[in-house]
Amino acid sequence: MNLHEYQAKELLKKNGALIQEGIIATTPDEAVAAAKELDERYKSSWVVVKSQVHAGGRGKGKIRGTEQNGVALAKNLDKVREISTNILGGVLVTKQTGEAGKLVNKVLIAQDVYYPGESETKEFYISILLDRGTGKNVFIYSTEGGMDIEEVAEHTPQLVLKEWVEPAVGLQDFQCRKIAFNLGLSGNAFKEMTKFIKSLYNTYISIDASMIEINPCLKTSDNKIIAVDGKIDLDDNSLYRHPDLLAMRDLNEEDPTEVEASNAELNYVKLDGNVGCMVNGAGLAMATMDIIKLSGGEPANFLDVGGTANAERVEKAFRIILKDPSVKAILVNIFGGIVRCDRVAQGIVDAYKSIGNIPVPIIVRLQGTNAVEAKKLIDESGLEVRSAILLKEAAAEVSKALA
Repeated sequence: MNLHEYQAKELLKKNGALIQEGIIATTPDEAVAAAKELDERYKSSWVVVKSQVHAGGRGKGKIRGTEQNGVALAKNLDKVREISTNILGGVLVTKQTGEAGKLVNKVLIAQDVYYPGESETKEFYISILLDRGTGKNVFIYSTEGGMDIEEVAEHTPQLVLKEWVEPAVGLQDFQCRKIAFNLGLSGNAFKEMTKFIKSLYNTYISIDASMIEINPCLKTSDNKIIAVDGKIDLDDNSLYRHPDLLAMRDLNEEDPTEVEASNAELNYVKLDGNVGCMVNGAGLAMATMDIIKLSGGEPANFLDVGGTANAERVEKAFRIILKDPSVKAILVNIFGGIVRCDRVAQGIVDAYKSIGNIPVPIIVRLQGTNAVEAKKLIDESGLEVRSAILLKEAAAEVSKALA
């Protein structure tokens, strides 16, 4: 589950990190009121208007049909109103959103932290995530933070450093100092960075995050270390432990079909192909997607109906797959271990009759307990369903369906 920038910053602040303070707004009037409040609190007459969508590259992105960027500096209240009016209700198109873009329903009015002082400001990149190859959490950081971090990683990878954390002992003080030293800091900025790294790690662990990214992490002109932006991805499997975090979920930012599948307790991810998949078990689902590609098709989705593939779940899965107009065929691949194949077959027949006319070919491959009985049940149903027992038979049927 992804969080908005303002939500990520709230969690970071709760764990002791300094952040660029801001106030959320949903209308231009609220944006102006927020700017006035920030000026009163922090003497920040200049503010930054930041679109809140689940996508990176907002600073370079444009509101469709305009030259308005997704993040913009406003030097007075009139500009706050103008910029927020341009952004709110518009569709922000960035490299990460693609041409479809993201509708902007909220903006964060944030204080200006690039104020003059005794020393120069400096932007860093810092993130933490799980390195599955080593089974350890890893800090990834660079002295070259900001909007062009992707180009830095591609063209000058030597500027991107890593620090692994041993899970048995956790983050050590010497590692915090090492990161601060490698970022070229000294004096009070060095001390502040070590505190910031600890806060970042504590946040990551306490909320069961799968990734936290701070870009930019700013050294201000008075040597404070501040999260100017923040991105947090949460581990969906841990959300049952964090009802407060689950309450932060923004359904407007998610694919409506995926939300519907989630509510039906189906594991569904939409893809860009032409063959719908309905499978029980994640491993079998991945193998099924491979079979589809080998058959000349492209998977239109990942859909795991789980171990209880009864008529109700099967019907719901069919309806969700059929919402995708790109689907030209559906492959149902079920292994009957816990659940008997004949019961699944009966569920498919019942679901087919309940839905009515299904406009695309359906290939059903059932293997395991009572697979032969299941095939007979489908073959004798009189429905336009093609049955198979072996994977190669299912692959051949997919090829015919797409021909």
